Amino acid sequence: MSKEEKFVPLYKTIYTDLRQQILRGELTSHTPLPLQGEIAKQYNTSEITSRRALTELAKDRLIYRVKGKGSFVMEQAGKIREHADATPMDKVYFIHPRANSHIFNHRFFSDMLEGIHDCCERNDIAFSISEADDHLRLPDDRNAGFIVLTHVPNAREFGLETLSRWIEERHKLVTVHFYYPHLRLPYVISDNLTGGYLSTQHLLALGHERIGIILTGKTQLELNQEFSLRLQGYKLALNQHRIPLDPELVVTMDGQQETEEMGHAGFSRLMALEQPPTAVFATSDMKAIGVLRAAQDMGIDVPGQMSVVGYDNLTVSPYLSPPLTTIDQNARQLGIRAVELLLLEQADDQGSLVKDEIVPRLIVRGSTAAPQTRR
Repeated sequence: MSKEEKFVPLYKTIYTDLRQQILRGELTSHTPLPLQGEIAKQYNTSEITSRRALTELAKDRLIYRVKGKGSFVMEQAGKIREHADATPMDKVYFIHPRANSHIFNHRFFSDMLEGIHDCCERNDIAFSISEADDHLRLPDDRNAGFIVLTHVPNAREFGLETLSRWIEERHKLVTVHFYYPHLRLPYVISDNLTGGYLSTQHLLALGHERIGIILTGKTQLELNQEFSLRLQGYKLALNQHRIPLDPELVVTMDGQQETEEMGHAGFSRLMALEQPPTAVFATSDMKAIGVLRAAQDMGIDVPGQMSVVGYDNLTVSPYLSPPLTTIDQNARQLGIRAVELLLLEQADDQGSLVKDEIVPRLIVRGSTAAPQTRR
């Protein structure tokens, strides 16, 4: 089938027609859309199809839905419309430091890129993945938006000077995963504090009180943003349960990227304590895999004698023995939201900081259980 003959699902045709009416101003802010049944009748299709089109519009924050009343045009959709003719964005670049390509096989990055791609496709925007060149210059494309990942393991980081220069060059920018509020750059990040809190709260709810945590960094003072926030979430959960923080239970492992060896060594340090923990929050699935293997080497049963929580929900995690309890960062939604922030940035002429945090979710599997004394 040629590109010209490519089949377009009817829900997508309905979505595109309504989206164009909104962006052209034919449907203004808070204006009601035709009812689901009316749309189905107009396009000679089922209400299932019209409902899907409305769902996609709601996902893209072009409309909002009120139970029992119908669908209405979002106010911010009007803002995007006001600026669409002046500065149309027809391409999005995902910019990252030069690194080994295998880094993007990691679940977090692959899910984020999928979200960016899908949102661009829904909005008829081209999408390209690009390394910054040796001089850290961005493509000279004034109608483009740039989603910037400033840091990946074992790669040269984009520094503050580079980001400031890109701002001065008036590129449309959004940073992901890391953020720099003083630069007033729009950003979208995973809520690592909540992720750390959910992990620790889960273990506390099971009855654990001595919970070890294995972080990546040279010292607690040299943690990057994500691990620093996960540690804050751990501390917050302990504090809410009135359990004093034991510094001996906080272990840092130096490394440029997550490895099983870091988890293995970190767990060995925790188990050498006079009062070892009954549970471990490994802060990454790779370190958690190392913890599971160290426990096996020591003859410690998981979850019978030790509970383990990871972070990242790697593809392999459900298939470990036991299946790993972990945190899913909802990275696909992070990618979608990054594109949406670029669209909002076009509409924002007040200079206000546009930001968002994507809430992760706890996935409970077989590596956590109540401590033996509570059974």
